[in-house]
Amino acid sequence: MYLNPETSNSVKILVVGHFGVGKTTLISSISEIEPLQTEEEITEASEGFDDLSGTPNKTTTTVAMDFGRLTLSDTLVLYLFGTPGQERFKEMWEALSRGALGALVLVDPTRLHDSFPVLDLVERFGLTYTIGVNHFEGTTEYPLDEVREALNLAEDTPIVHCDVRDQTSSAQSLITLVQHLMSILG
Repeated sequence: MYLNPETSNSVKILVVGHFGVGKTTLISSISEIEPLQTEEEITEASEGFDDLSGTPNKTTTTVAMDFGRLTLSDTLVLYLFGTPGQERFKEMWEALSRGALGALVLVDPTRLHDSFPVLDLVERFGLTYTIGVNHFEGTTEYPLDEVREALNLAEDTPIVHCDVRDQTSSAQSLITLVQHLMSILG
């Protein structure tokens, strides 16, 4: 699918989060083009590095980035870059964050402690962000104010429930980020 020649604004957005939170799935569910994925099989080399306890059925992992595109209007397109979630790939963040206007930070409410290093990176690179609380089957849907408090988020940081497998839910989480960016940038 080619980009509409009338499109006059493009925005680079990062989709970030800890290992196994759903970044690749979100980009796959929402991208209007075939997403670029750098998924590789998880091997013995990841033992001791990647904690699979929260995602025991996970067999692949992003090793560089994911990329997708979403047209929001005749004049606005989002370019979505998914970052790897493992600590050992954090050097990719500097390159991927250049030119990014903001970030959608995905969190798993059952593994919030894994979100703090990600939030540190987002803040270190000066990215405006919103939080998408991804819910996995069979887990409790926690109230957003409890998640906000647990993550120690500022009151003005938008936070929404998100099911990254669902196109509408993924779109809404990105729209929340774009609206937040527009309110800040004027």
